[in-house]
Amino acid sequence: MSAMALPLDQPWLSVVGIGDDGLASLSPAARAVVEAGEVLVGGRRQLALVAHEGAERLAWRRPLEATFDDLEARRGRRVVVLASGDPMCFGVGETLARRFALEEMRVLPAPSAFSLVCARLGWSRGEVECLSVHGRSPDALRRHIAPGARLIALSHDGGTPDLIATLLCEQGYGPSGLWAFEHLGGGAERRVEGTAEAWPEASCAALNTIAIACVPGVGATAWPCVPGLPDEAFESDGMLTRRDVRAASLARLAPLAGQRLWDVGAGSGAVAIEWLRALRRGQAIAIERDPERCARIERNAQRLGTPEIVVAQGSAPAALDGLPPPDAIFIGGGLSEPGLLERCWQALPQGGRLVANAVTLEGEQALLAWRAKVGGELVRLMIARAEPVGRFDGWHPAMPVTQLAAVRP
Repeated sequence: MSAMALPLDQPWLSVVGIGDDGLASLSPAARAVVEAGEVLVGGRRQLALVAHEGAERLAWRRPLEATFDDLEARRGRRVVVLASGDPMCFGVGETLARRFALEEMRVLPAPSAFSLVCARLGWSRGEVECLSVHGRSPDALRRHIAPGARLIALSHDGGTPDLIATLLCEQGYGPSGLWAFEHLGGGAERRVEGTAEAWPEASCAALNTIAIACVPGVGATAWPCVPGLPDEAFESDGMLTRRDVRAASLARLAPLAGQRLWDVGAGSGAVAIEWLRALRRGQAIAIERDPERCARIERNAQRLGTPEIVVAQGSAPAALDGLPPPDAIFIGGGLSEPGLLERCWQALPQGGRLVANAVTLEGEQALLAWRAKVGGELVRLMIARAEPVGRFDGWHPAMPVTQLAAVRP
């Protein structure tokens, strides 16, 4: 096809969702865009679905963003990016929208794998948690596993269904229903189904999507996403913000979608992990100087479904240099370290939250002095637990915790 001048009011970059049955899956408008394209961009599988001899073809390079410069070089031509299903649903459209201005793009989606699976199983799309383990750790599924939950996940490869079956059994959810859908919407569509504990040991097609109907087995544990997990949920050497104090600390940290936490002196990582569990989209950096504790944080994060946690080994405040900026900071120890409170306060944006806990007199003095400078709410948390006293029960008090919660004006 010869090059044509692009109308000034027409975006040069089109992102077209295409199904497994190729051009037959496209609407007339989407098909016209593909057929008029001068440059077709996509994975090798998507490009193979379209017979268009007149167009230049570009396959994605790794990393994906390396191809974006190639797109820039073709600005002003009719560039069509082919994507699986809905490009804005865990797809390349999301990444392109961060690189190119919205007025330069148009997106024509096809039904997503999530919509097709819901249609096959009769599930309500609004009642399903939609996830992706493509290029991501499957451990992220763990925080969504709960009695009665319905999950749909985009696979990484043909071995992902086996991995998820094993993961469910490890969580005590062996009776859960499991479906692997191959080549959804195409002529080769097929499903494999069973339970996690009786899952057939066979590799599926690389292009597959997994549905899970969570059913707990005997003795399964259901961890809520509301902060305040039991202390025994975390592997720890004793450096752990205890359950009741942790819940109070997270309430004042106020996790908000898309925000980032610094957990300074993270110990076992419990505060950072619970921050992530409470959010759909959140980030957390656990700063810890002890290498064994850093490894322990990573194990806790994997087991509790937050493998995206970032562990930064080093001593604060020096270890904070160069980290992405936080929206909230928790300091669980080390308050007597010179310059720590000042460095953390300076890192916060307007409206950023600082929560710091102290159990020593020296730490408490640091909080009193800091409150005199910046204000904030100072509380003392005193927890007592009923424990046996001879034949009876009595209250056994834990060490009181002094907590400062301040918001940067």
